[in-house]
Amino acid sequence: MVHEVRGVVARTKNAPVSIETVLVPDPGPGEALVKVQACGVCHTDLHYREGGINDDFPFLLGHEAAGVVEAVGEGVTEVAPGDYVVLNWRAVCGRCRACLRGRPWYCFATHNAKQKMTLADGTPLSPALGIGAFIEKTLVAAGQCTKVDAQAPPEVAGLLGCGVMAGLGAVLNTGNVTRGDSVAVIGCGGVGNAAIAGARLAGATTIIGVDLDDRKLDWATQLGATHTVDATQADVVEAIRELTGGFGADVVVDAVGRPETYQQAFYARDLAGTVVLVGVPTPQMRLELPLLDVFGRGGALKSSWYGDCLPSRDFPTLIELYLQGRLPLEAFVSERIGLDDIEEAFAKMGRGEVLRSVVML
Repeated sequence: MVHEVRGVVARTKNAPVSIETVLVPDPGPGEALVKVQACGVCHTDLHYREGGINDDFPFLLGHEAAGVVEAVGEGVTEVAPGDYVVLNWRAVCGRCRACLRGRPWYCFATHNAKQKMTLADGTPLSPALGIGAFIEKTLVAAGQCTKVDAQAPPEVAGLLGCGVMAGLGAVLNTGNVTRGDSVAVIGCGGVGNAAIAGARLAGATTIIGVDLDDRKLDWATQLGATHTVDATQADVVEAIRELTGGFGADVVVDAVGRPETYQQAFYARDLAGTVVLVGVPTPQMRLELPLLDVFGRGGALKSSWYGDCLPSRDFPTLIELYLQGRLPLEAFVSERIGLDDIEEAFAKMGRGEVLRSVVML
């Protein structure tokens, strides 16, 4: 059986998205068909539309989603029809060298559904991050479905599918922040503010948000920042040092991903402190640091892939913390929109007006 549904498609580079009829096959071995209930609008979707990821147009956009499993294919045991799930874009294989060493969050052989979703004329679609969730139903690998408590609204639960998990994980998993630590976060958009919320959850006592935008700094304060730095008014490195007794922060998260912000993060950390890069650079960017400073300052320089999360471990735990009132995920939902509103959501995102626009289906 083929399911005929509506989805948001980017047909060509830099062109506005369109609502198209999409044909979704029944799940084959190892696959799951998911009825999407909500999907966040992420910068990565815009990067796909602009051709910044690759040129495999047309793209079926959307990836930060929650919904209900409608059917599963042969051999699927992880989930069953009726399960409420958050979709993830790193379905671990369990067999690669990272998985076999007990580090599945680094899995080097993550996988997607094998069958293709297509346009009505048979043109195969490239789903964003192997998911494609700006659509009424999507086909994914069963390992991309993580069952969570259905009490969490889909517009909240789906946030863990990408940006919010990236920020939380950058602090909780990659940075290993613990009680009493000082943390600085450069860039207070959705990912950066999730890192701030994570630092608060972990028990950090000094949490510094850095941005150019007063509105984002206000969000940072609401989500747990004890101090903020307006990068248009102050030297970022000196300001962070001043707020940490002259030493620098134990952990500095670069949620922007530019050479200049990385250098700020590098010099704003304490001796033997940790830098975590979670903002995604472009291929053209280059970083120059004195090698003696890299040696002399010690500590750790880390990159955080998807918050180094393991969905089966992290998603249910974070949803439980949300339901207990200890993790304010709902604060990231700036607006609820429909499929037809995605272009305007991209514009609002570009103007820094929202943490997350969430498509409700």
